[in-house]
Amino acid sequence: MDAWTIKSILSWTDTYFSQRSIDSPRLTAEILLAQALGLRRLDLYLQHDRPLEKQELSDFKALIRRRIAREPVAYITGRKGFFKEQFKVAPGVLIPRPDTETLVETAVDILSEIKQCGRQARVMELGVGSGAVIISIANACPGHLYFGSELSSVALAIARANAKAFARTPVSLFRGDWLAAVAPQALFDLILSNPPYIPSADIEFLEPEVRDCEPRLALDGGADGLDAVRMILAQTGDRLLPSGRLILEIGFDQKPLVKTVAERFSWVTELDFIKDLAGHYRLAVFKK
Repeated sequence: MDAWTIKSILSWTDTYFSQRSIDSPRLTAEILLAQALGLRRLDLYLQHDRPLEKQELSDFKALIRRRIAREPVAYITGRKGFFKEQFKVAPGVLIPRPDTETLVETAVDILSEIKQCGRQARVMELGVGSGAVIISIANACPGHLYFGSELSSVALAIARANAKAFARTPVSLFRGDWLAAVAPQALFDLILSNPPYIPSADIEFLEPEVRDCEPRLALDGGADGLDAVRMILAQTGDRLLPSGRLILEIGFDQKPLVKTVAERFSWVTELDFIKDLAGHYRLAVFKK
C-alpha cells in the first residue's frame, strides 16, 4: 500500500482500538501519535497528509501495543491533564481524575473565604500522589502555607518533580503515613485527602487499566472502603485549628456510611456533602 500518512494511520488506529474496546479510540490514537511524533494534537491536523517515516511508524506501533495491553494512556505519555496543568505521572502513582477537581474547587472556595478575613491558612494534603491536588490549590490561592504527605517514595519523587515544575507558591512535601509525616504540634486550618476508598472485594471488577496498573495502596479502602477515612478522622481532631475543616473524597455511594462513621468522632460539629459535575456525592466536608 501507499505510505502511511498521519490521516490514514489515525483512521486505522481508531478502528483498531474500537474493535478492541479501548475507551475514546480516536482521542487515544491522537494522543499516542502526537507522543510518537513529538507534535501537538493540533499539528496532526495541520500536517494530516504528511507521510510517516519508518522509525516514526515503528515508535507509534510500540505505543499501540502498550495501550492494547491496557496500560493507561497517562503512563504511556508520562503526563496527565488536571485542573490547569499537565502533571507528570508514572507507574506507581495514582493518575489524577477529573472528579477530583471538585476537591480542588472546594478547597479554593474555603481558602478564599479565609483570605477575605485577612488570615494566612495552613493547608495539609494527606497522600499527595502526583501532587496535582495540592499544587493546583496552591497556585489558585497564593499567600497561604501548603504542606503534603505521601507514604510511597515513588509517588513522593513525582510530586516533588511536579512541585518544582509547576508550583508558583511553595509546597512542602514530606514522606510519611498521613499526619505522622509532620510534627505532632503542627496544626492546620484545612486538611484534605483523596484516600483509598474502594472496597477490597470491588477491586477485581475495576477496569484492567486501574486494577492491574495503578497502585493498590491508593485504591484499596478495606472491607467497606472506609478504613483510611476512619484513620484520618481519628488523627485529624487534634490537628485542626478551631473551626478548621477536613475534606475527603469519597465513593459516589458512600454518603450514608460516611455519616455513620462521622458520628463516632465528637470533634465533628458539622458534616456537609458536595456533588461532583456528574451529580454524585463526591466530597465529605467535616468541620471542627
